[in-house]
Amino acid sequence: MQISLDGKVALVTGASKGIGRAIAGSLAEAGAKVMLSSRKQDQLEIAAAEIGGDTAVFAANAGDIDSAKACVAATVERFGGLDILVNNAATNPYYGPTLGVDAGRFDKTFQVNLRGPLFWCQAAWEQALRDKPGVIINIASVGGLRAEGALGVYNLTKAALIHLTRQLASELGPTRVVGIAPGLVKTDFASVLVANFGDRLAASMPLKRLGEPQDIANLATFLASELASWITGETYVIDGGAGVRSGAMD
Repeated sequence: MQISLDGKVALVTGASKGIGRAIAGSLAEAGAKVMLSSRKQDQLEIAAAEIGGDTAVFAANAGDIDSAKACVAATVERFGGLDILVNNAATNPYYGPTLGVDAGRFDKTFQVNLRGPLFWCQAAWEQALRDKPGVIINIASVGGLRAEGALGVYNLTKAALIHLTRQLASELGPTRVVGIAPGLVKTDFASVLVANFGDRLAASMPLKRLGEPQDIANLATFLASELASWITGETYVIDGGAGVRSGAMD
């Protein structure tokens, strides 16, 4: 079944590489006009050139409210609207026991991973989705559904993002709000985890491999499309079957 996003406009945060880059590429391939956003202009321009299609870029800090408003405004001005928002940008400045975190890194993690998606949703709602329903996709993590070694602070933000997805779905309908909770995916962002736990985790999984960014992009593209038109409020785990066991990264 062919997925078509012809006539749709999408905005993807954290879109210069990894999962965000793959999602932006898949949405564009399905026919959407795509605004790519991340902090670094040069990396955005490289990604957009590789993707091709009708794309544009806007450098923005995902944790900054004014940047969110400005990026949404630029998307609406450039493409005439906004139909799909993908909150993908995330950070993880702290790795260790939850009680060992300092206030600065705790606040930074929540600023980007939770406060950011909330206010990007607010900007998209106020400038585009209030009068023309669309789709919001929040990229969470399987860590938001379970306790996991030294990732406690990061996972707190993802657990809250999963609940934010449910909450906004209940408030913003008929705009759909859905989530994706990836397992371990081979990206620069997860390189330390891949290097230290990847082989052992992959060997234990039913599908015997870690995730690729395109695996997540495929699901995101489906959820953004009319094929998923009766889905909202849910967060979908995509982890190669790793969830059937526990403790792989403990």
